Amino acid sequence: MVAVIRDNEETPAPALDPDRIPRHVAIIMDGNGRWAKQRGLPRTEGHRQGKENLRRIVEACVEFGVEILTIYAFSTENWERPPSEVNALMSILELVLNQEVKRLHKNGVRVCHIGKMDGVAPHLQEKIRKAVELTRNNDRLILNVAFNYGGRDEIVHAVQEIVRSGMPAEEITDEVISQHLYTRGIPDPDLIIRTSGELRVSNFLIWQGAYSEYYVTPVYWPDFDKEELRKALIEYGRRRRRFGKIDEQVEQES
Repeated sequence: MVAVIRDNEETPAPALDPDRIPRHVAIIMDGNGRWAKQRGLPRTEGHRQGKENLRRIVEACVEFGVEILTIYAFSTENWERPPSEVNALMSILELVLNQEVKRLHKNGVRVCHIGKMDGVAPHLQEKIRKAVELTRNNDRLILNVAFNYGGRDEIVHAVQEIVRSGMPAEEITDEVISQHLYTRGIPDPDLIIRTSGELRVSNFLIWQGAYSEYYVTPVYWPDFDKEELRKALIEYGRRRRRFGKIDEQVEQES
């Protein structure tokens, strides 16, 4: 089920139900460039503001009781953007690694990288590895950073690993494929949020999101604050997740 929130919709936000908080939230952080364009600013300023907003959303997830946050930071297709923008995005990543990782570590956040290292500058690869290693034992929040990530590429990578292992075709199951994804060992997202109003998944967690609830808002990522996240979580709490079953079966299991 996908919820699309329109600009002119204003409804009072009820309180969050602590029993209906999604364990794993994933976010397609879209709209940085359009946010900047609206303000007559360069696209790179939108990305910088998006970086600042990530800190606020991480803090809000901890406050609301979300255990896992996965963010779509840079896709395998983003390499096709103008070189100046790609370079700016790499610079922002380096800035995050330099300025935010110690703060995240202090606050008990475990940083995980999902995606490929191919094409990423060696010094950035090393900083990513150090961030993962430094925070590996933290358990307040898992922050999965999908950087140089593509959903189809991830599935191809998983299948290649399985083939190389020599596993017979008849033994390959959903569980086997899941165990070879970048997100192995992490539960699938309960809720996937997309900012900026675009109605597509953009090659993000296409295996893991098969039964996720989707929430789409026209709010651009730099403006997607704590209260906007609260709205998304409240909407999730209203959903009835069936996983292909009918209401009666769900009621019997609850």
